[in-house]
Amino acid sequence: MRKWVILLVLGLALLPGLRPLAAQEAGEQDGPVQVLHGRIEPGQIILYKLPDLRQGQRLYVTMQTQSGNLDPIVGLVHGDVDPEALEADFEEALTRAVTQGEDPFTAVNRLRNEYFLAWDDDGSGGLAAALEAVIPEDGDYRLMAAGSFSALGGSTFGDYELTMGLDVPLVLLGEAAPTNDSIAFLDTAVTPVNAGVEEITGTLSPDNSETFVELNPVKAGDTLYVYIETVSGDLNPALLLTNFAQKPLRSNNLNGDAGKVTLEYTFPTDAEKYRLYILNCCGEELTSPSEYRLLVSLNDPVVLSGAADPGGKNVVREPEEVKIGFKLEQMIDMDQQREILSAVIGLRLEWHDPTLAFNPETCRCNFKTLTKPEFDALLLEKDAIWPDFTILNQQGPRWAQNKLIVVSSSGDVIYFERFTTDLQVDFDFAQFPFDTQSFILHVDSIYPAEYYIFSNLEDFTQISPDNGEDEFILSDHETQVSNVTTSAGTYSSRFTFSFSAPRHLDYYMFRIFVPVLLIILVSWVTFFLKDYRHRIEIASANLLLFIAFSFSLADNYPRLGYMTFLDAIMAIMFVVNSLVIVYNVWLKRLEMNEEGEKADRIDSIMDWAYPILYLVLLAGLIWWYFYRV
Repeated sequence: MRKWVILLVLGLALLPGLRPLAAQEAGEQDGPVQVLHGRIEPGQIILYKLPDLRQGQRLYVTMQTQSGNLDPIVGLVHGDVDPEALEADFEEALTRAVTQGEDPFTAVNRLRNEYFLAWDDDGSGGLAAALEAVIPEDGDYRLMAAGSFSALGGSTFGDYELTMGLDVPLVLLGEAAPTNDSIAFLDTAVTPVNAGVEEITGTLSPDNSETFVELNPVKAGDTLYVYIETVSGDLNPALLLTNFAQKPLRSNNLNGDAGKVTLEYTFPTDAEKYRLYILNCCGEELTSPSEYRLLVSLNDPVVLSGAADPGGKNVVREPEEVKIGFKLEQMIDMDQQREILSAVIGLRLEWHDPTLAFNPETCRCNFKTLTKPEFDALLLEKDAIWPDFTILNQQGPRWAQNKLIVVSSSGDVIYFERFTTDLQVDFDFAQFPFDTQSFILHVDSIYPAEYYIFSNLEDFTQISPDNGEDEFILSDHETQVSNVTTSAGTYSSRFTFSFSAPRHLDYYMFRIFVPVLLIILVSWVTFFLKDYRHRIEIASANLLLFIAFSFSLADNYPRLGYMTFLDAIMAIMFVVNSLVIVYNVWLKRLEMNEEGEKADRIDSIMDWAYPILYLVLLAGLIWWYFYRV
C-alpha cells in the first residue's frame, strides 16, 4: 500500500497543475552532468542520494524510457527525510482529506506540493519527466524515481535513462554531455542492488517426478543461493543447475546423502535462460504426491538457513497464466459413421509478457494490432515465446479464416483465431437413438507447465445459439484445466472443452418407431383371423415389409462392431415376425390334421401372449441398455 502512496506522491499523468521551474536559457555547458541507467519493476521506487548540494544551485533532471511502457516520474526531497515516515504521513493525510469529502486527485495534488521540494511527471511534453529545482540550502538530498500509473490503473515498468546536471540547463534539452563527475549515488540501503528472495511451493507426483524454474537474466558476479525442503510425502529432493544449453553447472543430493539440500553458484558472465531443476534423487519413483518448499535468492545468502523474507528483485520466471476461451460457433457437418465433427470455432488467448511491452510514445498509441506474421517477427526480435498450442483431437489442417493479435503497451496480449477444422469425436452408440453423446475437445500447450498454465476465459467460452446443429440438442458446456504428459514428452497444461448432446427424437419417432409399432400391430391383428392361410400370407408380407424397411434404415445410422438399442429392437422384431409365420403354419397344419379345436385353444392364449411377449422383451432391452451397471 505504501509503495502506491509514494507513486501518488510523485504524481499521476492525469493530474494537472504542476510544472517544472522555467528552464534557463540554454548556453554553454558549465557544470557536472551524470547519466545513470536502471530498471523499474511494477510498483518499485528507486532512491538516489545527492550529497553536498549547495544553496542556489539549479538541479536539472530528465528521465526517459528505454524499454517497456515506463512512464517515468521523479521527485526531490531533503536527504534527512525518512521514506517510510513520508509514506505513513502522506497516507494519513490523504485518508483524512478523502474522509472529509475532498476529491482524492485534488488532495494528492495539494499534498504533493507540501511533501516534495519539486517533482515532475510529463514535463518534457511527452511521457518523459523533466525537472528543474533550485536548491534551497546546503545539504544532502534524495531523488525518487518511479513509474507512473497507466490510464488503466496499472503501474508502468521498464528500463530508464536518468540524466542530471548542476547548473546545466542543456540537460532539459537533451544536449548535455556527461562528465566524469558523480552527482547521485544509488541508495542501496533502501534499493538493494540486484538482490532478491523468492519462496516457491510446489508438488511432485508419480506422474511428474521433476520440474524446473527458469532464472531471470543475471549479471556477471551475481551469486545464486538455493534451499529446498520436503513439506509432505516421500520426496528426497535434489537440485541441478543447468545453463541455456542444458549443460549441468552445479548439483546437490543427486546421490541422496545430503541432510540439508542447498546450492550456491556465482555467475562468471551475464547469463539468461538458466534452469534450476527440482527432482527426486537417485532415479527413484515417487509413491505419492509430495510437496516441497523452495527458497531462491540472488546475492542474499540468508536463504541457505531456510529462513528468509521474500522481496526485492524477481529471481525466477513464474509460470504465466494464459486465459483461454473456446467458442463453438457453427457445426458444419457431423459424419457419425467416421466419428468426425466439422465445425467453425473461435479461439481466444489472453496473457501478459513484459518483454512485449513498448513505449506508447513510439506510436502515440496504447496498443498495436498485428497479423500472425507480424507477431512472429516481433517475437523473433524480442527473443520471446508465446503460448502456442495444439488441438489434440484435430484431424487434418486447421483452416484459419483470420488470426489477430493485440499487444498493449503494458505487455498484455490478446490472440484471436477463427478457424474451421475436423475434430475426432469418440461416439458411444449403444443407446442409439436415445443416446446422449459427449463432445470433448482438448487444447494442449506446446510448452511445459513451468512456462504457461491455462485457465478458462469464462466471458468468451460458450456454444453459440446459432450453432447450426439440427440433429443434436446442444446442452451446457463444461471446461476443465489439467496437467498431462503430452505426446512430446512434456508435462504441459491442457484445456478441455466438452458438452453433452442428446438427439432430437421427432425424426426417429415418426420415421422409425411409428412404422415399427404399426408392423407389430399388423402382426398382432392377424391373430384375430381364423383363416390361417390368410394369416400366413399377411405375416409373410409383413416380414418382407419389415426387411425392406430395415434396409431403408441401414444408411441412417452407423455400422458398428456392437449392437445398439435400435439394432436389438430390429433383431427382436425380425425373429418374432419370422416366428409368427412359423406359428401360423403350425396352426394351419393342426387344422389340416383335424385338430382345429386344439389350434383355437392355443391361438386364444397367443392372442394376448403376443403383445405381452413384446412388452417383456422391450423391458428387458431397456434394462440392459439403460440401467444395467
